[in-house]
Amino acid sequence: MAFLTNDKLTIVGAAGMIGSNMVQTALMMGLTNDICLYDVFSPEGVAEEMRQSGFGDVKITATTDAKEAFTNAKYIISSGGAPRKAGMTREDLLKGNCEIARGLGEDIKRYCPDCRHVVIIFNPADLTGLVTLLYSGLKPNQVTTLAGLDSTRLQSALAKKFNVMQSEVTGCATYGGHGEQMAVFGSHVRIDGKPLTDIIGTPEFSQEEWEQMKLDVTKGGAKIIELRGRSSFQSPAYLSVEMIRSVMGGEKFPWPAGTYVKNGKYNNIMMAMATTLDENGCSFRVPEGTPEENAKLDASYEHLCHMRDELVTLGIVPPISEWTKINPNL
Repeated sequence: MAFLTNDKLTIVGAAGMIGSNMVQTALMMGLTNDICLYDVFSPEGVAEEMRQSGFGDVKITATTDAKEAFTNAKYIISSGGAPRKAGMTREDLLKGNCEIARGLGEDIKRYCPDCRHVVIIFNPADLTGLVTLLYSGLKPNQVTTLAGLDSTRLQSALAKKFNVMQSEVTGCATYGGHGEQMAVFGSHVRIDGKPLTDIIGTPEFSQEEWEQMKLDVTKGGAKIIELRGRSSFQSPAYLSVEMIRSVMGGEKFPWPAGTYVKNGKYNNIMMAMATTLDENGCSFRVPEGTPEENAKLDASYEHLCHMRDELVTLGIVPPISEWTKINPNL
């Protein structure tokens, strides 16, 4: 098998459902011949299953030791937080998972400061990604968070509504926070080539239906818990591996990613923007939508700032004025 890279990929939280799916997906995509499974609970069972699957050209290691996991790691994907359960919002996980993110960042700075890219997917991802970036010492373009799942949920909902292939629904994007305050942008969406804005308000798709669909998209994670009895794991696993593939030089990631923003209007925050992921890391531009969509993005930013400021109150991060002492790249 030809691999994109020979560099070490470490998957954090590899013993869990998301993590084990990430391992299998990365191996099936042929990302690297050096993959390390790390978890505080032994991931050896996952490693054995992968070896027994016949991925013969790959060195698969499993460890509960942070030093072994992160030393020489060039790429990292982490799902290593507590999962969301029925009745919980992503924000309910704030304190505990952000403390985990701080430890992850410190491990990166200690053992693999030359890491090229980190993808964070454990919730609330905008905040856990921000904390990881701060304590890792990495550059802002080297840490991204999973936000594309909200856009694929929008695409999926529209494809089901209009009975078309998902590929025939283009331009789907949600921006801002990966939570129920996300900004759902419909102004660039086309259904089989036809602008969605020309369909909304017709008997085929009423304004009320569209408003309900946007609400349902923001609650897509809760719906999976309702349907499956557990938090989603296959879709975040696949999309996060697609993200790391793009920065390894593989196919372009087609969805928005959460990225560090400090541009005058939105500052010192991790949020979904119109992003490009490639071998240079993550670059972004601020999306342009309708006045209503832009206002929703502003409101999502304010919500994220409120949670970020709560992290200061909790003592997980210092005041913003002191961030550059921890990470000069910010």
